[in-house]
Amino acid sequence: MKNVYETLKERGLIAQMTHEEEIKKLLDNEKITFYIGFDPTADSLHIGHFMQLIVMKHMQNAGHRPIILLGGGTTMVGDPTGKADMRPMISQETIQHNADRFKEQMSKFIDFSDGKALMVNNADWLLNQNYIEFLREIGVHFTVNRMLTFECFKSRMERGLSFLEFNYMLMQSYDFYKLNKEYGCVMEFGGDDQWANIIGGIELIRRKSGKDVYGMTFTLLTTSEGKKMGKTEKGALWLDPEKVTPYEFYQYWRNVDDKDVIRLLKLVTFIPMEQIAEYEKWEGQQLNTAKEILAFEVTKMVHGEEEAKKAQEAARSAFGGGANDANMPSFEVEKSVIDAGVNIVDLMVLAGLAPSKGEARRLVQQGGVAIDGEKVADIACTVTSDIFKDGQIVIKKGKKVFLRIVSK
Repeated sequence: MKNVYETLKERGLIAQMTHEEEIKKLLDNEKITFYIGFDPTADSLHIGHFMQLIVMKHMQNAGHRPIILLGGGTTMVGDPTGKADMRPMISQETIQHNADRFKEQMSKFIDFSDGKALMVNNADWLLNQNYIEFLREIGVHFTVNRMLTFECFKSRMERGLSFLEFNYMLMQSYDFYKLNKEYGCVMEFGGDDQWANIIGGIELIRRKSGKDVYGMTFTLLTTSEGKKMGKTEKGALWLDPEKVTPYEFYQYWRNVDDKDVIRLLKLVTFIPMEQIAEYEKWEGQQLNTAKEILAFEVTKMVHGEEEAKKAQEAARSAFGGGANDANMPSFEVEKSVIDAGVNIVDLMVLAGLAPSKGEARRLVQQGGVAIDGEKVADIACTVTSDIFKDGQIVIKKGKKVFLRIVSK
């Protein structure tokens, strides 16, 4: 039977690790406690967090104990990693609200029963920290020279890096030290952009406690061209159904590029690798079936099997011309607006089908917009109530996006 290290490696989830041979032996011979940190900067998890939960679930399935560390303290400062500018300040009340929402969403993925996983908040030890004591106990182990060798700091030096953000590495490193001391946590996981902060924690524990601990980063979710995934026209690909509907979420995965589908099946599903190896032999139209499998599996994990089935049925109905499927996403427009007549460009922006009028015009001019199956040929097209059937029409954008417009 494969150990979890081999599973993570085979699926392409591992980006970097600190001590490869030691980590392999550790995960093979012991059941460890490990942690991943989540800063609650928004009131929903997004697809980047989902990757972390996938890794955590693989580890838990293998018998290891995860600690989910909510960054109630670190979010007050803001991680400079991967950011061109300082993050906006967030109030303590907003952070707590966001943390509560994270807890709800994470419980769908991670089993917290019988102590199989822990959830802690670094606000408990960071918010009331004595600054002078912290500098003497922790700050003394960090040199500015060493910190500036890391890319996350180097890339910000020209634009400016606040002293507030410069403290972030110390705080995250202290988190690892605290979790090691209190819970026997011996390994930190994170996205590949967290490498510097993970190294900081490992070095701090070695200097203060003389203990060996380890770090591993996992692959960031990108396309085969290296473009970061997880963005939609509406913004981030949130896991909250109020922000991104299960249908929109399903469609995001259903519409991935042919070149990406097999790699994504390995990264973000738990389908056995032997089964995925069979999918790798598929070509042409069969790849659409692979995309359906990907979309269904990921939507099922995030929104449940019932919502995944509804989304799949709606997508199939839309592709097959059954445009009025009940599960298709819809947008309501005041009847008075429709009765008066609304320009197709304005309607697309209003309904969120295009981010701007310029983009909506371009889509129409390129033949990428249809109403109830009929292509819109002119940007001057006015949508009025006489084309509505049973108070609704369906606008199709491109080949794969369908939206029912309801006159209310």
